[in-house]
Amino acid sequence: MANPEKIRRLRENDLSTMLQWAANEGWNPGQDDLLAFWNSDPEGFWGAFDKKGLACVMSCVTYSADFAFVGFYMCRPDRRGQGLGLRLWNSVLGGPVSHTIGLDGVVAQQDNYVKSGFCFAHRNIRMAGTVETPSSFKAPADLYELKTDDIAIVDAFEQSLHLFAESRLSFLKGWIGSEKHTALALYGPMGVRGYGVIRPCQDGYKIGPLFAQTPDDADCLFQALLARRDGNQDRPVFLDIPEPNQAAASLARKYGMEPVFETARMYRGSTPDLDLAKTFGISSFELG
Repeated sequence: MANPEKIRRLRENDLSTMLQWAANEGWNPGQDDLLAFWNSDPEGFWGAFDKKGLACVMSCVTYSADFAFVGFYMCRPDRRGQGLGLRLWNSVLGGPVSHTIGLDGVVAQQDNYVKSGFCFAHRNIRMAGTVETPSSFKAPADLYELKTDDIAIVDAFEQSLHLFAESRLSFLKGWIGSEKHTALALYGPMGVRGYGVIRPCQDGYKIGPLFAQTPDDADCLFQALLARRDGNQDRPVFLDIPEPNQAAASLARKYGMEPVFETARMYRGSTPDLDLAKTFGISSFELG
């Protein structure tokens, strides 16, 4: 039995409890998220333990000395409102951390994050709906299914277009390499024009990331990803869009999707110069 309120890094087997808590909160984690998240940074998951076991969790996944991302900030229901979460928060973020830290926080906690030095950047909106694959969709000749051998190319695409704050090869290895995920890219004369990933979740499917240089390419990828579902088209589809990208909002509305949840994207340190106009779906509220 762990000592009362002992703070330590989580072990891999602790993440199943963390993801179950996320499911209980209605965050709808993916069926294969555990290994993809863990392999992004095995040192990046923390917990506070009391006599009953795991009492509070958070992640601070480090991509480089310049950038990290905070997520999974939750307490067991019977330990809420007792200051344990704040003690864990201060313990993790009070140690050596990256120059810039990002998070997607629920709106109700925004003022608390400001007190910790985080500044608002923009809203992210979760769009959801039951979406059928359009009967008119035909996969174009330049559509390609991504494999693990393509990860370096995808990472270079993200960095060249300023789609993510740092290189994230470890994350992409799990995200694109998962047997349950489908990752598709559009290719042009200059290489990748856009790519997206669809994954099964506890309820329905999430699409993310969805990066494209034009709205038409984003629409094509969106339809292609829908077509790769396992035939269960009566389950909801979720797409997390940055609010400044109105073309992404138009894409979601075109397919009958409606807003169901929002977060505040915030940063402590320098705000990354990301091209949100090419971001039609973010990867994950937990890892950025």
